[in-house]
Amino acid sequence: MTDKQPFGIEITAHDIATTMTELHGWEARYRQVVKWGKLLPTLDTEAKKDPMLVSGCESSVWLLMNEEAGIWHIEADSDARIVRGLIAIVLAAYHNKTSQQILAFDIDAYFEQLNLVNHLSPSRGNGLKAIVEAIKVTVNQ
Repeated sequence: MTDKQPFGIEITAHDIATTMTELHGWEARYRQVVKWGKLLPTLDTEAKKDPMLVSGCESSVWLLMNEEAGIWHIEADSDARIVRGLIAIVLAAYHNKTSQQILAFDIDAYFEQLNLVNHLSPSRGNGLKAIVEAIKVTVNQ
C-alpha cells in the first residue's frame, strides 16, 4: 500500500458533499456515485480473500487497511457498481487520516448532508454502515 489517493486523484469529503449538493434529483446523484466508484482501482484477486470480506454487506466488499506512521491507508473494492461508489464516498472521508481523525469524523452528518442513505435500499444502507463499522473497529484496535 502507498499513500497514493484511492482514486488516482485527491477527492475529499468536502468535494463529495459540494458535488452532491449541486446535483438535483436522485438519478443525477446515483450517476455521480457510480462515476466515483469507477475511479477506484480494482483490487487484484490475491487481495480478495475471505478475511478481507466485510460482513453485513449484500454485495461482496473487500477492505484492506494499513497504518503507516499514524496514517491509515485504505483500499476497498466491491462486485457492485453502486457499492464501489459508496466505498469511494467513505474513502474520501477516511483515507490518509489518523485514527483520531477517523473516529472524530461525523459520518452520519456527512451521509445526511449527501442525502444518500434514505435513497438506498435497507440492505445497501446496512452494508454502508458495515463498511464504516469495519473501518472504525480496525482503527480502534
